[in-house]
Amino acid sequence: MATGALDLRTIQKMNKEEQFRERIQKIKYTIFLLILFSLIIFMAIAVLAVLNEGLSAFVGSLLKVNLLYLGLALLSVFASYVIRFPKWHIYLNKLKVKLNLKTSFIIYMSMYSMDITPGRWGRAVVSFTINRITGAKFGRTFPAVVADNFTDFVGFAIVAIVVVFFVNKYVGLSVLLIVLMLIPFIFLYMEKPFKYLKSKLDWVKQLNSFFAVGQMYFRRKRMLDRKSYIYSLIVTVPSVVLLGLALYFVILGFGVKLSIAYLPTVIFVYCFATILGMVTGVPGTLGITDAALLTYLTALLPIDFGLVAGITIVFRIVTIWFVELMGFGSLAFTFKYWK
Repeated sequence: MATGALDLRTIQKMNKEEQFRERIQKIKYTIFLLILFSLIIFMAIAVLAVLNEGLSAFVGSLLKVNLLYLGLALLSVFASYVIRFPKWHIYLNKLKVKLNLKTSFIIYMSMYSMDITPGRWGRAVVSFTINRITGAKFGRTFPAVVADNFTDFVGFAIVAIVVVFFVNKYVGLSVLLIVLMLIPFIFLYMEKPFKYLKSKLDWVKQLNSFFAVGQMYFRRKRMLDRKSYIYSLIVTVPSVVLLGLALYFVILGFGVKLSIAYLPTVIFVYCFATILGMVTGVPGTLGITDAALLTYLTALLPIDFGLVAGITIVFRIVTIWFVELMGFGSLAFTFKYWK
């Protein structure tokens, strides 16, 4: 399912508010199709649960979800994004872009309206917003988007590597997934390999956006020093743990008596189900991560499939569509700057 309605080159070329609004309008239709696709996936999961456990058992489990735990899950997800905000603000300061904290936070949250785009590169929408406020060119602020993406992925990798040895299962597959996830960023953060790759594959049209990202990043990367990245990872790692904790709260919300000793396993399930989706490049990791959650939760935790199905559906709503809702709310607020 294509979400290429907003690619990097298009964003760079659009200078007028009307053009950008039209493009966002087109993306709304793409979002609608992805929501529809997500609902189809949820229905498929529900059908599997009904076939395994019966209709009354599945519906009953959904109706009995503890709202307190659901609220804690939503709070964990929100907190996960809030604690990552300082790294974004630091990137902008390093790139000599000055925004007050309120405006910076709203722009930062608007990034997440584009998390269902391939590789999350639709986040580049924030560079356009910043250009309208400060006049800073797209290429000047885009390295902040790249750095934010990169540290998110590395944070996942760090947490995943730690928990995989706690769980001590699927170690080989897990390490392979982490390597595959990080390969594109290795080329983006090492200039010589990037230039070599570009010289050999510059003719491949499908890689144009990737090379555009690299060129913009290397022009400004020296402004983002090593300390910035270290601090970013310090806040990113606990944010990943918080997202794993959200899954734990959803499980508890379904009445599953799961001791805190299972928390590393739950975080493992979240990390690798998400990483598997990231590696495939499917928008929003839809379908892939859902299937991985079903598989991992059933294999590693003492939970019946009927409950696993309900847990998967609710957790995906909490971690995808709740975040998309926050992101689009923030993006709509930034429209006033596009004049």
